[in-house]
Amino acid sequence: MIKITLPDGSIREYSAPVTALKIAEDISPKLAEEAICAEVNNKMVDINYPIDTDATVVIHTFHTEKGKEVYWHSTAHLMAQAVKQLFPEVKIAIGPAIEQGFYYDFDRDEPFTEEDLQKIEAKMQELSTQALPYYRTELSKEEAIKLFSEMNETYKLELLEDIPEGEIISSYRQGDFIDLCRGPHLPDTGKIKAIKLLRTSGAYWRGDEKNKMLKRIYGISFPTEKELTDYLHFLEEASKRDHRKLGKDLELFSISDEVGPGLVLWHPKGAMVRHLIETYWKEQHLKKGYQLVYTPHLGRANLWETSGHLDFYKENMYSKMDIEGQDYYIKPMNCPFHISIYNSSLHSYRELPIRLAELGTVYRYERSGVLHGLMRVRGFTQDDAHIICTPEQMDMEVDKLIVFSLDMLKAFGFKEFLIYLATKPDDCVGEKEDWDKATASLANSLQKLGLEYKVDEGGGAFYGPKIDIKIKDALGRAWQCTTIQFDFNEPERFDMTYIGADNSAHRPYMIHRAVLGSVERFFATLLEYHSGNLPLWLAPVQIMLIPITDAQLNYARKIEEQLLEQGFRCELDSRSEKMGYKIRSAEKNKIPFMCILGKNEENNNQVTLRQHTVGDLGAMNLEAAIAILRKEL
Repeated sequence: MIKITLPDGSIREYSAPVTALKIAEDISPKLAEEAICAEVNNKMVDINYPIDTDATVVIHTFHTEKGKEVYWHSTAHLMAQAVKQLFPEVKIAIGPAIEQGFYYDFDRDEPFTEEDLQKIEAKMQELSTQALPYYRTELSKEEAIKLFSEMNETYKLELLEDIPEGEIISSYRQGDFIDLCRGPHLPDTGKIKAIKLLRTSGAYWRGDEKNKMLKRIYGISFPTEKELTDYLHFLEEASKRDHRKLGKDLELFSISDEVGPGLVLWHPKGAMVRHLIETYWKEQHLKKGYQLVYTPHLGRANLWETSGHLDFYKENMYSKMDIEGQDYYIKPMNCPFHISIYNSSLHSYRELPIRLAELGTVYRYERSGVLHGLMRVRGFTQDDAHIICTPEQMDMEVDKLIVFSLDMLKAFGFKEFLIYLATKPDDCVGEKEDWDKATASLANSLQKLGLEYKVDEGGGAFYGPKIDIKIKDALGRAWQCTTIQFDFNEPERFDMTYIGADNSAHRPYMIHRAVLGSVERFFATLLEYHSGNLPLWLAPVQIMLIPITDAQLNYARKIEEQLLEQGFRCELDSRSEKMGYKIRSAEKNKIPFMCILGKNEENNNQVTLRQHTVGDLGAMNLEAAIAILRKEL
């Protein structure tokens, strides 16, 4: 007999071996019907995997994150099977699950057309109705090479080259299709009920521009048609909020191939919004005891060697530059410069904590295939700060940071947050005891403040654990903003010290943190969250003055002058167009308020105030209009 421990702590006994499906059947018929795969002693396995020892077992359905991943990865295999049946000459590459759905890369000379996608989708539905079981087979490396050589799948053979000798290799087969895969997978294709292929794109093999460009197909799938319909509606709403479209329509920013991919050009209106964000950021930091600094855009190689970036981060850094025989690198981060400022003089424990803050522009090499508007760029401004403190001060500083970060995000209109505690990754520096101590400190702060959080196993930076705060938008999407990262590595590497009460040198602790994350990503998140309808205090143009005829132009200019003197950002629409056209234009540009100025308004020394998405607020004197604007602010 073996003991099976379930997530609620209950224990069931079975004669060995037993499958997770059998356990699910014993719990409830509904769970057995929805079961996708299982987690046995923290290892993901097929639902029919034989369990022959005492184990903790978690049964995953489509309603769990890991269940969705297996569901979508299984659908990627189904899509590859459909493609191979329709286009036998195509070679298959890789097909993972992604955050929303899946994709598969194919080697094909011609791009897939919309008609092709419809055919593939229909074939997938046909194969789904056949309820083909997913069979797992374990192979030696030699057997796997023989199998995929006979199939002439060159990309699978290249992947096999990277697998160490002696490691167990598995393949999965459903019907006439075989793929190299670790698994797990669905029990059969019949579980895949609703499918939609969304789009195609090009993708370099292994993300390397030196390799062949493959054809990628993206898709999504669900257990019910209703879930698919709801998701397609979600996509429609998301497209309306796409910051790339809003940025173009509202003339906020652009990215030019002539300048370079991933490098942002801020237009006057976008620059104004950015100025307002950064001004608020500076004001709040000064109130919280931060000191503002500015640092160079590049530094000598030895700086990045000392920091560890050349060992752990070089693939994300731009190539070195030879300057007078010395190697220099453009900065991917600001921290070594802030440390150099700290190390430029001796410090007493009485001075700590020292909080250095900078809106510092950094440059990181991102492959062209992952660049995405302002969300993923190559040059961006980080709202960076480093807090250097004594070990005794660290817990209090983390507490303050979490509260400060949430308060600041709420000021921009955000209301819902997802918080993650990211722990030690495989590739890292530092002693395990230090990692455990730092992780416990971050967890204690979250618990003390009564905040719910999830643990992101292995998601920490290479130099320490961290807290990540993500914004949840109106469509339920999560966007990364705040990060609070503990670092016991760089103080050691840069020999940072302070003089303690005992007149001896001590090692300080250091906290890296960014509240907004990067100005670019935050700007994009802000745009999408508000659908471009920025609150009045952030709107680049707050008020549009609309004279009904040219006869009111002079009156409009007087109103404009008074509003400007009161500190409002306003524009005058002096075009020889009809009033209705001008109002529609202001609405389209999402300008918060309009002042309509006609003959009656001029004669009575009034304005007719109109609010975006609300409508006409009526005629009033300018003082009353300004009172409404100030209340809105």
